[in-house]
Amino acid sequence: MAVAVLLTGCSGGGGESMAEPEGLTAAKACNGFAEDAPVSAALKAVLGGDRFDDNLSKPERALERLREDAVAEWADSYQPQPVTYCGLQSAEEVSRNLKIEVNAVGKGPYGPGPKLAKDVTSYASGLAAFTSSGLGYVYFSCRLKAPAHEIVVETTIWGPAGVPDTDLGQRTRLITLANAAARQVADELGCGDTGLVDGVPGKARS
Repeated sequence: MAVAVLLTGCSGGGGESMAEPEGLTAAKACNGFAEDAPVSAALKAVLGGDRFDDNLSKPERALERLREDAVAEWADSYQPQPVTYCGLQSAEEVSRNLKIEVNAVGKGPYGPGPKLAKDVTSYASGLAAFTSSGLGYVYFSCRLKAPAHEIVVETTIWGPAGVPDTDLGQRTRLITLANAAARQVADELGCGDTGLVDGVPGKARS
């Protein structure tokens, strides 16, 4: 009887599992681009939880492609292809997902333009930053060491489907995530002065 009691005590009393929840934390998702508190909060709010599964992220390929584009001879026919830098979905609900792509782009303008301006919110970061409640963009310039030339990087984010476009808070959350990813890409590439801000970008002055 005493042995049984002793064994029960050693096993934790009832054999309850103390296993870690499945999925990545915000600090570990996509090389930790969302480890800072405001970005982590945005990611959790967008995907509705605090654990995430990777969904076809190719960060190293994305960076490699940008480096290739920075030394390539551009012509009218040259069209760099975007690569998924970060793809994530909720560990609890796979239909809630987001994708962040990066891509070198040609000459601007890089803002939303007059036709889109009324449908998006513009923010002060990089060359231009704007988003609806489902799709957003951040642009920044990057000059690498010679023989590379200066490029402009377009960071595109797609949020979960079905969010009303009147949800202005979702716009700020998406631009916060896109901006954080852009900052991480810039750091990885060794870009100079990008104009990308820390944390949550403020709204651009009209």
